[in-house]
Amino acid sequence: MSQRSFTTIENQWITLGDGTRLAARIWMPDGAEKDPVPAVFEFLPYRKRDGTSPRDESTYPVFAAAGIAGVRVDIRGSGESSGIIDGEYTELELANACELIAWIAAQPWSNGSVGMMGISWGGFNCLQVAALKPPALKAVISIASTVDRYNDDIHYKNGCHLSAQLSWAATMLAYQSRSPDPAIVGDDWRDMWRQRLEQEPFFMEEWLKHQRRDDFWRHGSICEDFAGFDIPAIVIAGWADGYRNTPLLAAEGLGEKAKALIGPWIHKYPHFAWPKPRVDFHGEAIAWWNRWLRGERNGAETMPSIRAYILDAIKPATRRDLDPGFWIAKPSWQQPDMQCFYVEQFGALMEGMPIPHAPEHPVYLRSPLDTGTASGEWFTLKPDAELAIDQRLDDAGSLTFQTAPLVEDHDYLGRPVVTLTLRCDAETANLCARLVDVHPDGTATRVSFGVLNLAHRNGNAAPEPLNKGELTSITITLDACGYRFRKGHRIRLSLSTAYWPMVLPPPEDPGLTIDITSIGLALPKLGAHEIIDIKQPDNPDPLPKYIEHAPASTKRQVVRDLQAGVTRYEIHEDTGLFEHPGTGLSTRQLREETWSIAPNDPLSMTGRSTWTCDMQRPGWSVTTVATASIRCTATHWIIAASVIAHEGGIKIFEKDFGETAIARDLM
Repeated sequence: MSQRSFTTIENQWITLGDGTRLAARIWMPDGAEKDPVPAVFEFLPYRKRDGTSPRDESTYPVFAAAGIAGVRVDIRGSGESSGIIDGEYTELELANACELIAWIAAQPWSNGSVGMMGISWGGFNCLQVAALKPPALKAVISIASTVDRYNDDIHYKNGCHLSAQLSWAATMLAYQSRSPDPAIVGDDWRDMWRQRLEQEPFFMEEWLKHQRRDDFWRHGSICEDFAGFDIPAIVIAGWADGYRNTPLLAAEGLGEKAKALIGPWIHKYPHFAWPKPRVDFHGEAIAWWNRWLRGERNGAETMPSIRAYILDAIKPATRRDLDPGFWIAKPSWQQPDMQCFYVEQFGALMEGMPIPHAPEHPVYLRSPLDTGTASGEWFTLKPDAELAIDQRLDDAGSLTFQTAPLVEDHDYLGRPVVTLTLRCDAETANLCARLVDVHPDGTATRVSFGVLNLAHRNGNAAPEPLNKGELTSITITLDACGYRFRKGHRIRLSLSTAYWPMVLPPPEDPGLTIDITSIGLALPKLGAHEIIDIKQPDNPDPLPKYIEHAPASTKRQVVRDLQAGVTRYEIHEDTGLFEHPGTGLSTRQLREETWSIAPNDPLSMTGRSTWTCDMQRPGWSVTTVATASIRCTATHWIIAASVIAHEGGIKIFEKDFGETAIARDLM
């Protein structure tokens, strides 16, 4: 297809029916008024002017050159849009999205067909909006998203409280407290900014009031009604990201309506993600849009149901630029055949099923509460120590079982399952299971993991206290993986009662007595497949270059204060100060986050995340400092937050949300 010229509309105001004025950036193919075009819509709170501009500028001009308009809109209260955000994926947000889709379809330059796409927030809401079936929405591409808001997002995981919940609450507080750009909104910018500062919510208060899978989380979880979802969807994720389960769950639930693509990537678009290899996302997306938004018979709907990159005996590293492996395809997705292992009485992991009615062989496990510092982030933005590192650090505090060296390669794709029986002297406890590849030199790579709050053993909607001291059967389904264990390597199963700081501890730390003869590990066989090639991007460096005024920096460290008996996990992330050459706007974000715990006291846990955000032009500068924190008692989570704003170096606003105590709900 020949390349079309296009025009970038830096800001287009769209007024909703309730009078809220939203800000859009549009990439418009030239001549669209005479020859209407389809459009792709993305709806985010992450600030089109500065927050997502690099990735937007890596993709939407390519779409426009292919004759597809791009419409990137800031959610109310974000960027230059008026109003106040009211939460995550709310009914208002989704209704606004449907209204915007109708607006796009009604424009004289539109052919009436709209696609919706996004990563993370935008990946979530495009699936949720598609479930509402707005008439003009014909297809979606969802990246790093979820079909189950409770169990596969930054809040909770099988009833375990993720530390990412505080991290993300601080992130959203920082994003929503930032000023609109005066160059777009004019003299109203101060009034808009102050309204945000005064009225923006601290999201974690709402999230923490819903510690079980209730209607709050069922809202927007498309797994509640897969049968009612009828819009074609490409669902993409990376093995190095927290959203790795979604493509297979979508393929299983949606059948031929979904096409799954899973690569080795972190939480980024696949045409510039790490680790490599990357994928020609632009070519894939344009073919998808042309098929469903133009009716072009290009065969996009016949692509395999599953395309996945099988990691080949990868090793942890300080930076993973390329993960070895190979691409496979499956025409459809069914539950895989499982290869089963059991633990024999001396602790070796053997192929086969647990011996029925074997005498109980109890082993007591009580991991130090700082077990888990090798886990990395729940979702990852860089291929460095945000990824899981060598697992020998965490295995030291775990109960481990491993095979003899493998006599042949073992290939897997799907979700491993661990079963066992245990006893506990408390109403609840956490259990983490990790699948580990032990290399011949002893290096240990985390392949998959799962965590379970034992009060959630029978489901997340209605947790049940454990019966103290009673033998209880447990099943943990680990995260999806695609992996080759090489000949000569060992398969290790690692069990721990802590996974900090990723998972926050329960109020008691009683330990668990595990019957090791009951342990079963089932691994999903890759099964029949086709080895395929997937096209790499033509442009190996697609992100635009901005003007650097101060460099970025990253620091991540674990500090064990041996004298005080406290472990601290410290994060420093500085984006550097960069100027957009087209707008003259320079921005910088600094994240300082610290988690601490005494390895023998679950109530000593604390977390604190502070974001400092700078925006400036010659003669104009604003800064916000947003802080969120958490601590706990035996009965309550205690959270706090504050926002401070400066203009021209002078403090002009300060808000302290105060401390809020929220009862722990078997968590």
